[in-house]
Amino acid sequence: MPPSVGVVRRARRINRMLAQIYPDARCALDFTDAFQLLVATVLSAQCTDVRVNQVTPALFAQFPDAAAMASAPRAELEELIRSTGFFRAKASSLLDLSADLVRRHDGAVPDSMEDLVALRGVGRKTANVVLGNVFGVPGITVDTHMGRLARRLGLTVSDDPVAVERDLMALIERREWTLWSHRIIFHGRRRCTARKPDCGGCEIARWCPSAGSAGLFEGTPGRAR
Repeated sequence: MPPSVGVVRRARRINRMLAQIYPDARCALDFTDAFQLLVATVLSAQCTDVRVNQVTPALFAQFPDAAAMASAPRAELEELIRSTGFFRAKASSLLDLSADLVRRHDGAVPDSMEDLVALRGVGRKTANVVLGNVFGVPGITVDTHMGRLARRLGLTVSDDPVAVERDLMALIERREWTLWSHRIIFHGRRRCTARKPDCGGCEIARWCPSAGSAGLFEGTPGRAR
C-alpha cells in the first residue's frame, strides 16, 4: 500500500528542514576512491567513523588497492584494523571482497547495486554508500541512525533495513536519497541520539510523533507537538 499524501508531505518537509540545518551534510568517512570508501564502510560496522578514519591511512598505505589487499597476510591485516572491533570477521570480509573485485572486475569497484551486493561482505547499506558518494547513484543508507530516526519520525514501523529502505524510497524524492541519508545520520548523531534525544532543542520536533514521548525509547509514537 502506498504511503498517504500526508506522510509524504511530512517526510519531505522534514528533509527540507534538515537541509537548512545541515547544509554541509556529507559522508563522514575519509576516502579518495571507490575502493577506499568500500573498505571504510565495511570497517564502520559497529564502529565510529572517527575511529575508521584513524585506521584507514595506515591500512591504505600498506594495501592501496584490491589486488594488494586480496594478497594481504591475514595477521597483518587484522592488526591494522584491530581497533575497529570484530577485526577477524572484518578481515575476512576485506580479503573476500578484494579477491572478488580482482577476479570479477579486474580490481575495479563496480557501479551497480547488483554487482556490488554480489561481492562477499557487501550488503545494500554498503552498496548504497558507495553508489551515492562515488558514482552519483541515489541511494538510502539504512544504518542504526537511519532506522532509529525513521521509526521515531513515524516514517516506517519496520526493524528490517531492506523494508525501511523501501518505505523511505516511497517518501523522499529519488534525487534526494543520498543527501537525505547524510542529513538523517547527522541529526541522529547530533540531536536525536539513541540514549538521550534532545527533543526540547530539536528543530523538527513539531513533525515528530515521538517528540517528548515517554515511549520514545521503546519506539512507540507518543504525542505530537
